[in-house]
Amino acid sequence: MSTTLTDRYPTRLLEPGPRVPRHDPVVWGDPADGPLSPGECTDFADRGYRHAPQPLFGPQEVNVLRQEAARLAADPALRADERTVVEEASQEVRSVFEVHRVSPAFARLAADPRLADVARQLLGSEVYVHQSRVNYKPGFTGGPFYWHSDFETWHAEDGMPRPRALSVSIALTENFPYNGSLLIIPGSHRTFVPCVGRTPPGHHRTSLRTHSPTVGMPDQDAVRELAEEAGGIDQFTGPPGSATFFDSNCMHGSNGNITPCPRSNIFLVYSSVENTLGPPYAAPAPRPSYIASRDFTPVGEAR
Repeated sequence: MSTTLTDRYPTRLLEPGPRVPRHDPVVWGDPADGPLSPGECTDFADRGYRHAPQPLFGPQEVNVLRQEAARLAADPALRADERTVVEEASQEVRSVFEVHRVSPAFARLAADPRLADVARQLLGSEVYVHQSRVNYKPGFTGGPFYWHSDFETWHAEDGMPRPRALSVSIALTENFPYNGSLLIIPGSHRTFVPCVGRTPPGHHRTSLRTHSPTVGMPDQDAVRELAEEAGGIDQFTGPPGSATFFDSNCMHGSNGNITPCPRSNIFLVYSSVENTLGPPYAAPAPRPSYIASRDFTPVGEAR
């Protein structure tokens, strides 16, 4: 780990360390200036997420996005590219990264005011796309995503200084309680959980392909304590077009999908233009730009 960086969120330790209270705001912008009401901003600050009660995108819009996601997964050239992650056992496509770069439809989605304006309000600045991907959980074979904080990884391996970032998950298929829908521990964003284990070189090549990575994962006691303090775990279901915004430090995950019902979601990660990446805090080298963009052009502006 570089000694030239001030690290307020140390992680990838040799031995377990205590949880770190969040040093930064959750809502950076003016609650009175944006698409969310002051009450909705307060709720986001308290719980760490906002789940839109009605679909944010209509059936025709979702159909275009779903067809585009299917096209990307079936593209043999893209499948052979590093941007595509394939399930080890089934050889089904698990994720395709940097979709806003390879697809005009997803580029338009990333700039859509229904998403970007919420990100600008909550992050209090112009925003850029730190990461984009489609996650596929095909019926019977879709694997789980173990508990984790995205910010822990982005801080350790990408050099993101502060948790001034958020994700939005947009459902392309029905998200049922039983086909691997998103789980979040409410309020967990207010505490940073350090992880144990140094980051090996090229860690992204294995961590993105395994269901239970050993590096960058919180210990079970920490997850148990967070869930007990929260009084439970929230699960996010909904029809195609529904969306969930959540803070970068939320402890979240999802179960595998052994049902016949496929689950596909688009993930877009917005970060403040005042929260650009530097050298990684706890990795020998930064991850590739298709996972962690180093183009900090604000959304909506030409590169």
